[in-house]
Amino acid sequence: QVQLVESGGGLVQAGGSLRLSCAASGRFFSNYVVGWFRQVPGKEREFVAAISRSGDTAINADSVKGRITISRDNTKNTVSLQMNSLKPEDTAVYYCAAGTTYHRSDRNYDYWGQGTQVTVSS
Repeated sequence: QVQLVESGGGLVQAGGSLRLSCAASGRFFSNYVVGWFRQVPGKEREFVAAISRSGDTAINADSVKGRITISRDNTKNTVSLQMNSLKPEDTAVYYCAAGTTYHRSDRNYDYWGQGTQVTVSS
């Protein structure tokens, strides 16, 4: 099993920046596609971004395009999500997830972290 731990969440004012990290256990981290999702109360988890196994390519949700950068370092078993120009509507619990399919759907990811809270104040 792959274990994932998110960190870097917190409170930030609108227009600010935040960098989230996802640390993975195990020796075969590079075998997994990693995605970031977010969830607010009363709503289903929403896709944010995903990165390929090698880190060469990524896909982003329309809601965050131009404001986020996803990256990974397979030597350190980490994936980062740099978020800039944050908006109040970005407030959510952010989760990283690992899977074998490069996909926007959360149904295609097998392992999930516990999440980290991001709160953007106006």
